[in-house]
Amino acid sequence: MRTGNPALNDKTFTDFGGYVTADEAMTIQGTVNKTLILLVCVLLTAGWTWNIYFRTHDPASVLPWIIVGAIGGFILAIVTVFKQSWAPVTSPLYALLQGLFLGGVSSTAESQYPGIVIQAVGLTFGTCLALLLAYKSGLIRATENFKLGVVAATGGIALVYLVSIVLSMFRINMPGIFDNGLIGIGFSLFVVTIAALNLVLDFDFIEGGTQRRLPKYMEWYGAFGLMVTLIWLYLEILRLLMKLRSRN
Repeated sequence: MRTGNPALNDKTFTDFGGYVTADEAMTIQGTVNKTLILLVCVLLTAGWTWNIYFRTHDPASVLPWIIVGAIGGFILAIVTVFKQSWAPVTSPLYALLQGLFLGGVSSTAESQYPGIVIQAVGLTFGTCLALLLAYKSGLIRATENFKLGVVAATGGIALVYLVSIVLSMFRINMPGIFDNGLIGIGFSLFVVTIAALNLVLDFDFIEGGTQRRLPKYMEWYGAFGLMVTLIWLYLEILRLLMKLRSRN
């Protein structure tokens, strides 16, 4: 199986070392419960940095927390990917750090465009629910060609972002795709679509993991993978809404 989410790649559910009995195995309900716990962790720290910003109305007051959350979350994500058995500890820590980052980013966006955060949150979870229903009903199938297309598109997006980061170090901006013109909005729509389709691949991967009776700690790892995609989707939706609002 393939997924564009780097946390849930081909080797995740095949090279971990063995299977367990039904009572000790990963379940879908258990993964859902862990996902909810991670969401609470994100909300706790996001609310904290959110309150800091709106108490001070100074972007500098949350900038250190944004940096700590982004870098710390990235490091923990890498650790979790390579040490899945640590997921019961590293995934909540990852969620807490990402909450610091998201709270800071969201509060500054909200100060510029009031109401934008609740719109982004609503669209993120609405998209997730719609795709989950479509997946469970069979309306969307994670076929091999579907997976290949989503993985290729995700890799292309990652490459574009990597190139833009490198160019920004030399104070060179990639034209078009990051501004609020039609090209920029079109690019954001494309990225949002691909991020959303990664959820389908994640659902398929987690379902496959339960069928293969992976160890119980993989519930935490599956929840971690879903959080990676949900956070990416939220940020891309927020970026798209900011582009649209800036045109008014």
